[in-house]
Parts: sequence; structure tokens; C-alpha cells
Amino acid sequence: MTAIHDPTHEHAHSRWHLTRRSRCRPTCPPTPRPGSTSPVPGLAVVAAATAISFGIAHVLPAVNPSTAAVVLGTLVVNAGLHRPALHVGTHIASHRLLRLAVVLLGLQLGVQQLLHLGVEGAAVVAVTVAVTFGGTQLLGRILGVPPARALLIATGFSICGASAVAAMEEVAGGDEDDTGVAVALVTLCGSLAILLLPAVRVPLGLDPVAFGSWVGASVHDVGQTVATASRVPGALTSAVVVKLSRVILLAPLVTGVALMQRRRTASSTAEGGLRAPTRRRPPLLPLFVLGFLGAIGLASTGAVPASVLVLAKLVQEILLAAALFGLGTGIQLTMLRRTGGRALVLGMLSWLLVGTVAFAGVRLLGA
Repeated sequence: MTAIHDPTHEHAHSRWHLTRRSRCRPTCPPTPRPGSTSPVPGLAVVAAATAISFGIAHVLPAVNPSTAAVVLGTLVVNAGLHRPALHVGTHIASHRLLRLAVVLLGLQLGVQQLLHLGVEGAAVVAVTVAVTFGGTQLLGRILGVPPARALLIATGFSICGASAVAAMEEVAGGDEDDTGVAVALVTLCGSLAILLLPAVRVPLGLDPVAFGSWVGASVHDVGQTVATASRVPGALTSAVVVKLSRVILLAPLVTGVALMQRRRTASSTAEGGLRAPTRRRPPLLPLFVLGFLGAIGLASTGAVPASVLVLAKLVQEILLAAALFGLGTGIQLTMLRRTGGRALVLGMLSWLLVGTVAFAGVRLLGA
């Protein structure tokens, strides 16, 4: 008996297929079925690259492991060494390990950080984050950068680099190119900050404590902040306090954006009078961000032994380096040349914006 062709079913299947691949760039492989490919080869390469990254950081103290890991991942993929057998393992590293690193980052924070910061310092942090986050997205619209990419860049520059990009990724609704470009930009500018900011401290008239506050309010990744402030004796403590206070704003920022996205989706659906079946509702708070908040609460109780906190910090740094190697394997230079020109300009302007606003706040309020 001849089968009856059903065009409606075929269209629905095609739409489902496109939706499944919408968060992945056209060149990336489809997600394999469970058990079809082993993650072991990719994770073994991730582990080796992580060890090499820490070795590089040991030999070159100005380079932190996270920066080295991103560069290694980028070199691997652009040299044609990122074989299909490695894709599952590097994908796990860039997603699951990065989320675990975000959760463990919460153990380095606590309500006590805000108490030590004071009203002036809290004002500098809040204004810097708000102006950078909103200003970067406005600049993105002016430059014609896709909204999801501009949102991820704004989050990474205003809060804490790749960890913040990971937290906002689900809410932003972009694809892997958007995430890769955002991570590449915060890594590039954060690495440049390690070299440039200490060199301009004296011309800008900043004493070590004020310099530390400026670094904490303007440099993206926690590791980059520590590396930058460590180059000026007496700056590290204020830099870490300000930086970690900035990280605390990650969860409310993600939640606020998720609420806005939901309202926009509901409004557009109501105006159209139709249900949007392919538009996934953005999560109000990703599960791992909830874990991040739980870790902050646990750290705030003072019940966690100091030895455990030290170990958790080391594990967090290792997981972050491993995850950034995985993310680095998604940064193809051809993709950056094709789509990253305007994003590169946006990243540089965002870096200038966060540095200028933070500097003004430190000088005006003496934070």
C-alpha cells in the first residue's frame, strides 16, 4: 500500500529540526545521541590543556591559567586539531564544567564583602555595573551587533567575564558564535588590562588602595583582577573586595533580564494573537545560578572550614580553565573575521566605558 504524503507533518518535523540546531552555529556538529560518542578523548585533551595552562601561568606569572586556556583552545581549533572525536568532551567542558565553576565561585563571596565595601564602594560598583551593562547594549544597537551577542558582551564586561557570559547564555537566547565572541572579547581585554592598567596608575594619580578599587570595579574576570592588582603592592585586598562585591550582582542581573524577556515574549504573543510554539520561554533563574546563590549563603554563615574554602577555590580555578579551553575550541578566526568586526569595536568601547566610569567613581567618591 502506498504511503500517504503528509506535508503538514513534514513541515513540523523540519521546524523542530531547525529549532533544535538554532543555538549552534551552522558548522558545529549536531548533538550526538546518548552513548553514540564517548566524551573520554575530549575530556582527556581538556585535562592535558588545563595542566599546560597552569604550567604556562607558573612560568609566566603575568598570564593567568584562564587566559592561557582560551588561547590554547583557539590554537587547537584553528590548527585543525579539534577532531570530531573530541567534540563531545570539549562541549561538556565548555558548558557543564563552566557552570560548576560558577557555583563554586559563590563560596568565595559572602554578605561580609558588602559590609567591608561601605556605602561609597557599593555605589561605585552599582553605578559601574549599571552604566556598563546598559551602555554596552545601547552601543551594540548603534553598531548593529545582534541583540543576543550585545547582551552577552554587556554581561561579561559589566560583571565577571566568562562566568557571567555562561550565566546569561540561556536567557540571551543566542547561539554558540555569540558565546564564543563574548568570551574572546572579555579574555582579550582582561588580558590587556593586566599589562596596561598598572602602567597608567602613577599618571592617573592613584595610590595602591584606590588603584585596587579601580581594578576591582573595571577588570572582568576574577583571575584577571587578581593578576592585575598583584602587580602593585598594597592593591590586592581592595581589588578583591570590590571585584567580589561586583560578582554578587550576577544573580539579580540574570533574573532581571529573564523577567524582561518573559514580558516581551508575552507581549508579542498577545499582540499577534497567536501562540509562539518554537520560542522557548527564558528561564527565570538558571539552576546553576541558584546554586551560585546557595554557595554565597553557605559562605556567609561562616560554617565552611577555611581549608575547604581554599580547596574549593583551587577546584574552581581548575574547572574554569578547563571550561575556557573548551570555549576556546569554538573560537574560529574565520568566524571572527566574518562576524566579529563590529563586536570587536563594541568590546573595546565597553572596556573603555567600564574603565572610565569606575575611575570616575573611585576619584569622586574616594572608594
